[in-house]
Amino acid sequence: MSSFINIPDDAPFTPDQRVWLGQFLSNLLAGAAGAAAAPAGPAVPVTILWGSQTGNGEGLAKKLVKTLKKGNFEPESFDMAVYDKERLPKEKNLLVITSTYGDGEPPDNAADLHGWLLGDSAPKLDGVQFSVLALGDTNYPDFCKCGIEFDTRLEQLGATRFFPRVDSDVDYDDPFKQWSEGILGILAPAGSVATNGAVVEQTDTGFSKKNPFPSAILKNYNLNGPGDKQTHHVELSLADSGLEYEVGDALGVYPQNPPQVVDEILANLPFKTDVDVPRPDGGECSLREALICHYDIGNLNKSIIQKWQARSGSPFLRSLVEADDKKAWDDYCWGRDLIDLVVDHPADFTDAEDFVEILKKLQPRLYSIASSPKAHPGEVHLCVGIVRYNTYGRKRGGICSTFLSDRSEGLKPGVFVHSNKAFRPPENGDTPVIMCGPGTGIAPFRAFLEDRKATGAKGANWLFFGNPYRATDFLYEDELTAFQEDGTLQRLDLAWSRDQKEKVYVQNLMIKEGAEIWKWFQEGAAFYVCGDASRMAKDVDAALHTIAEQHGGLSPEEAAAFISQLKKDKRYQRDVY
Repeated sequence: MSSFINIPDDAPFTPDQRVWLGQFLSNLLAGAAGAAAAPAGPAVPVTILWGSQTGNGEGLAKKLVKTLKKGNFEPESFDMAVYDKERLPKEKNLLVITSTYGDGEPPDNAADLHGWLLGDSAPKLDGVQFSVLALGDTNYPDFCKCGIEFDTRLEQLGATRFFPRVDSDVDYDDPFKQWSEGILGILAPAGSVATNGAVVEQTDTGFSKKNPFPSAILKNYNLNGPGDKQTHHVELSLADSGLEYEVGDALGVYPQNPPQVVDEILANLPFKTDVDVPRPDGGECSLREALICHYDIGNLNKSIIQKWQARSGSPFLRSLVEADDKKAWDDYCWGRDLIDLVVDHPADFTDAEDFVEILKKLQPRLYSIASSPKAHPGEVHLCVGIVRYNTYGRKRGGICSTFLSDRSEGLKPGVFVHSNKAFRPPENGDTPVIMCGPGTGIAPFRAFLEDRKATGAKGANWLFFGNPYRATDFLYEDELTAFQEDGTLQRLDLAWSRDQKEKVYVQNLMIKEGAEIWKWFQEGAAFYVCGDASRMAKDVDAALHTIAEQHGGLSPEEAAAFISQLKKDKRYQRDVY
C-alpha cells in the first residue's frame, strides 16, 4: 500500500478536496510503480446521470465518457429524464452532473428524478458510491441548489460519497477538470486510465467559446414603435467562421462594459490606475481595457462583497457580512453594481492587480437564435430586449443588451454557437407544433417557422405571442402576417396585456383555447415555450395542467403524469431563462 501524500495547507482546495487529492497523487505513484505487473482486471462500471437545461451538463457528460473509455471502465451516460429509477440501488459508481436554473429549480429533464429522489418512496442506496458536479451561477442566490440537493439526498439514503461535490460557477472548465481528475484518481487504480486520471483536454481548432469569432454586425434596429421600449433585431455575419448552428441553438455574445462607468470607477480608486494588469485568460492589458472588456463590473454577489468588506472600513458592509442574512444580501445586491461599492464603501487595495483579483471574468450572454440557417446562410439573427432602469440615482442597463444597442457600432463582437439539443423542432415535419413565445421569446419561433417553411414541413403551426401594446410591441408583425398568408402559420393568437382594462396574457389565451389545444395533443402535437422562467413559463405550465384536467378529463395526478410524459417524449420542450 502506498503512503499518503499531504497537500500543503495553502493549496487552493477545501480540506476535503485536499485529502482526496492527496489520495489521488498517492494512487498515481502506486499505479506507476506497479503498472507493468498489474493485471487489467474486470472493467469498472460507471454510471453518469446528467441534468441539463441548455446543454452544458450533457456536453460534460459526453466528455467524461470519452475519457473513461480510454481506460478499463464500462461507462454509461443517461439523460435523467429517461433513466430507469429501478437501477439506482444497484449502481456501483454513480456520477451526477446537473445544473440549476430559475429559482433554484432542477433542469426540466432532471425534475422527475429529482422529485422522486427527494420524496418518501426513494429506496435505500447503501451499496452505491457517488460524486456530484454541480453547475451554477454565483449571481443567483440559489447557487448550485439542484446539485447540492442531489448530493445531500444521496448521502441521506445511505450512498457513500467517494469524492467531494464540486460546485462550478459559469466558467466550468477548471472545476470540471478538478472534479473529473479527482474521481478518476480514486477509480483509476481499478480502472487503469491511460491518462493517469487526467481528462484529456480537446484543443480548439476553430472558433468557440474560448476562441470567439469576431462577427460583423450587418443590421441592428429597434423592432418597437415610438416609446421607451426597445427590442433590437440584430443580424451578424458568420462568413468564413466555420461556425454552424441548428434551429433551437443559442448564440453566445461577448459584451463590453460602458466606458463612462469604467472611467468613474478608475477616478475613485485609491491607487495608480494607469498600469497593466493580468487578464482572466492569462494575458495582460491596461486596467481600463481590462475593466471594459474582461472583468464583470455589473453584478454584485455575496462573494465579492465579502472580499470587498475585508479591505473596507465600512461598518455597513461589516454588519451585512456578519449577519449573513439571505434577504439582506438579496436586497443590497439588487439594482447595484461595482460602482456602488467603489463610491459608497471605499476599500484599501494594495494596487491594481490586488483590485482585479477579487473580480469575476466578464461572461458571454446567451441569446436564443432567431433565424434558420436555411433561410439566412452565413448569418445569425437575434431578438434582444434592451434592459434599462434607474436605481439609487443612477441610470443602468443590461451589460450586453445596451452594448448591442448603444456601444457596438463599428465593432465586431466575439460570438460562438451554443448547441441546445433539448430544444429542437420535431424531426418529423408532419408533426403539428404549438409555440408559446411572448416578448423576446418569439426569437426561436421565428427560426422554427423559417425552418419549417424551408424544409416544406406539412405539420400545422400555432403560435401564441404577447406583449403590452399591439401598436408598438408587435414584433415581426410583417413576417408573421406573411407566414399566415403563405400557409406556414395556421394559427396566431395574440395577447396584448395593456390594451384593455383587464390584463390578458398568453396563458389566458391557452385556457380559452384549451379544447383545441387538447385536440392538437391527441393528434400528436409538440409544445414549445420560450421566455421568462420565473413567471411566464410557470403560468404556461400550470395552464397545460388545467387543460389536461378540463378537456382530457384527467385528475391532477393524471394530468401531471401526462405532462411529464410529454417531456420524456420530447413533445414539451422549454427554452427558459
